[in-house]
Amino acid sequence: MNVFFFGMGYSSLASARALRQMIDPAMPIAGTTRSGDAGDTGFKFHSFDGAHLGPTLEPDLLAATHVVQSIPPDERGDAVLNLYKPTLDRAPNLEWLCYYSTVGVYGDFGGAWIDETATTNPINTRSRFRVEVENQWRDYAASRGVPLLILRIAGIYGPGRSTFDKLRDGTARRIVKPGQVFNRIHVEDIGRITALAAESRLAGIFNLADNEPAPPQDLVTHAAGLMGVAPPPETPFETAEMSAMARSFYSDNKRVSNRAIRHALGIELLYPTYREGLAAIKETTP
Repeated sequence: MNVFFFGMGYSSLASARALRQMIDPAMPIAGTTRSGDAGDTGFKFHSFDGAHLGPTLEPDLLAATHVVQSIPPDERGDAVLNLYKPTLDRAPNLEWLCYYSTVGVYGDFGGAWIDETATTNPINTRSRFRVEVENQWRDYAASRGVPLLILRIAGIYGPGRSTFDKLRDGTARRIVKPGQVFNRIHVEDIGRITALAAESRLAGIFNLADNEPAPPQDLVTHAAGLMGVAPPPETPFETAEMSAMARSFYSDNKRVSNRAIRHALGIELLYPTYREGLAAIKETTP
């Protein structure tokens, strides 16, 4: 395996680490960041701003057997298909494609349980872009004759990006909207599942979410208890001061099933609920 990541951010770095830890410690792995630098991670990085061709990345992309695309789309569409489709067409050993999407593509189901058979009815513009780009990647993979995995990912958390960090910096809030729930997924589960799926060249559309969708204020209360601090006061959603983007997240209310991906890979999550995930972060965070 020779793996290339478009958008070597939080989730992609976790996946790159999992690939080397679980499959091959010498696996060639390259990826992109806006600056071409992501610190001393042991991976090879190229600059790519999503609007212009990167000056150095083409040889590593041509050498890739597995390509993961995690850069979100915008009004221009998908940066990779816009700029690197000809290169992907020429990649002689390409065996597998993966696209990181979002559970936001489903829209609102009033708190009901859904799985991958649910219709997509995105409410916000960001998620509408995602649906369009999912379809573009499906068309491309079919034309190329390469298996494609689309992972629809829930809210991502992990070390350095958890409720603990918000409690420490004073930005944690307990905003209460009765009946509202969200799924989440620990970044290490994203990494592990991506690695296993890449090894088996899993194809299809799968949700990647935890087992227990929960009200957001419950996480804040639980994390505060683990830290031994008082949680912030509850704030009704109707009167909470929020950005338009933050408020838009509350327009989607659903419980997302992860049964299909667990069955396909024959696994259980490392962190099936926020409780296990937060406990693991607490153990490794001063």
